[in-house]
Amino acid sequence: MRWPVMILAVLVVVLQYPLWLGKGGWLRVWEVDRQLQAQREENLRLEQRNASLEEEVRDLKSGNDAIEERARFELGLTRAGEIFVQIPQKN
Repeated sequence: MRWPVMILAVLVVVLQYPLWLGKGGWLRVWEVDRQLQAQREENLRLEQRNASLEEEVRDLKSGNDAIEERARFELGLTRAGEIFVQIPQKN
């Protein structure tokens, strides 16, 4: 009676090996699912960045307001007749 139980136990272990540790086993599925979720998050972040850049390009192409704003804040330029005053911040 002992041998048939041991043979069945070994048979169950041999049959379960591919399910858990094989090429298409559960551990591999969980790993691929984790990678898929990480890639989706990265794609979402990049889509948001692309939308922001597309909006900025559209603003720069459509009018002078965006160009003027960039010139003022990034380059410190002023219009003719304007006076630029810079107030230092206290530490």
